[in-house]
Amino acid sequence: MADWIVLLRGINIGGRHIVPMAKLRQMLEDAGFSDIKTYIQSGNCVFRSKITERERIADTVSGLIEDEFGFRPTSFVLTPDELEAVLAANPFPADEPKFVHFLFLAGPPEKADFDGLREVALPGEDFTLIGTVLYLFLPHGAGRSPVAQKLGRFVKAEMTGRNIASVRKIAEMARELSA
Repeated sequence: MADWIVLLRGINIGGRHIVPMAKLRQMLEDAGFSDIKTYIQSGNCVFRSKITERERIADTVSGLIEDEFGFRPTSFVLTPDELEAVLAANPFPADEPKFVHFLFLAGPPEKADFDGLREVALPGEDFTLIGTVLYLFLPHGAGRSPVAQKLGRFVKAEMTGRNIASVRKIAEMARELSA
């Protein structure tokens, strides 16, 4: 059995693409996954599976949602070790958790104008791309940040974001699963 983490893109946001977590857990269990845990309503799952291929995990989870709810979210699939590495690579002050955000990219950006993004940033805002994770430091808050609001204009990639507190909790759930 392999332990997996799935971060779903764009569910339960603004009243669209609603996926109740209890229903998602049941669907995953019915599909053969085990020890399933979810965290908050934004589609964070930790589970075990006999499936050992990342692409098959992503396709299975996204397909289950499509079959049940009529839309197909992107599933970002990580191992517990990969998520721990994401946390360890965070270049920003971890003691300011509400200002630190991670954007998980499906792959390298098709287009990235980081210079242009820096031009719209407020003083103190910062970001860096490490592998396929874009780390953001938004000391004025994500809601007030031009970097957060205009990111899609400057970085063309399929991505899903989580704040550091959520990533820490998901990593904790994965550690408990492995224990």
